[in-house]
Amino acid sequence: MTEKIICAGFGGQGIVTMGRMLAYAAMLEGRNVTCIPKYGAEMRGGTAHCMVIISDNLISSPLVILPDTAIIMNVASLAKFKNIVKKGGRLFLNTSLVQKEIERKDIKVIEIPATEIAVKLGQVKIANMVILGAYLKQKKMFSKESVFTALEKVLNKAELLLLNKEAIQRGIEYVKG
Repeated sequence: MTEKIICAGFGGQGIVTMGRMLAYAAMLEGRNVTCIPKYGAEMRGGTAHCMVIISDNLISSPLVILPDTAIIMNVASLAKFKNIVKKGGRLFLNTSLVQKEIERKDIKVIEIPATEIAVKLGQVKIANMVILGAYLKQKKMFSKESVFTALEKVLNKAELLLLNKEAIQRGIEYVKG
C-alpha cells in the first residue's frame, strides 16, 4: 500500500505541520515515509504545500506527481492541484474558504468547513487539524492514537495539545466513514 498526498494552502494555515503529522503518525505505525515542504517566497500569507508519501514498501522518489489525495485549504491551491489528483482519488476541501464546485466526477470530494469549525473551537489556526481529522476518518491510514502521539511530538506547546486533539476529533465526527 502506498498513499501519495499533497497538503496545500497559504502560509500560516499549518500546511507543513499537517504534512509532518501525517508522516510522523505513519512512522509510528512502522511505515516508510517521505515529507517535503515547499513555501512560497512570502512564507506567512504566501503559498505553501507539502508532499507526503506513506508506504509499506521502499519509496523510490519523494516527489508527488500524481497524488492519491489532495488536502486543499484555499482557492489558489485548488486551482493548482485539483487536476492532478489521480482518477479514483480524494480531494479534501476546506469549504469555509473554497466555495467552488468541483467539475471532476472521477474523484471523491470531501467537503468540510474546517476554518468555520476551528473558529467555533476558538482558534482559526487549528483548521488544519480539523481537516486532518476528516482525512483520518475517510482514509483509515492509521489510528487516532498514532495521530495524537504524533501531535505530542510535533507540537512544542503542551497547552495547544488539548485544543488540537479536539479539532481532530471534530473533523472525525464531521465526515461520514
